[in-house]
Amino acid sequence: MTTYFAFLRGINVTGNNMMRMADLKALCTSLGFRDVQTVLQSGNVLFRARRATAKQIEDAVGVRVMLRTEAELREVVANNPFEPVRNPSQLLVAFLERDAPADAEARLRNAYKGPDAFHVGRRELYCDYLEGLGKSKLTHTLLERTLGMAATMRNWNTVTRLLSL
Repeated sequence: MTTYFAFLRGINVTGNNMMRMADLKALCTSLGFRDVQTVLQSGNVLFRARRATAKQIEDAVGVRVMLRTEAELREVVANNPFEPVRNPSQLLVAFLERDAPADAEARLRNAYKGPDAFHVGRRELYCDYLEGLGKSKLTHTLLERTLGMAATMRNWNTVTRLLSL
């Protein structure tokens, strides 16, 4: 059995896509996943399965899902270029739906001229919001438009908390 982390995009962020975590847990259990846990109210699901795909969950829930194995999430944490972490609530990881394009860094540098620091990984983007998220122009929408793919973001506290479970 493999441990998986599902990051649902846009769940419980605004009035759209509201879902009780108990319902999400029941839905994932109905897909045959074991030891299902939901973490926080923003669409984070931890479970075990022989095999799982993002599409399988997307079809059931109706939103985009970025799926990572425990080994992949450990790699995300190990490869954090912003160690030591200055402020874990202002360091976000954007989980991408597929591998970042080879020119992702150049595209983002062309699209974003602000003070925030970022680094492109294989299937993730690390963003250190130096002046806070509220003031930044390095938005989720900018990332998706520039890279041409879906993404969902989690702060460093959430990423490390999930991995500790």
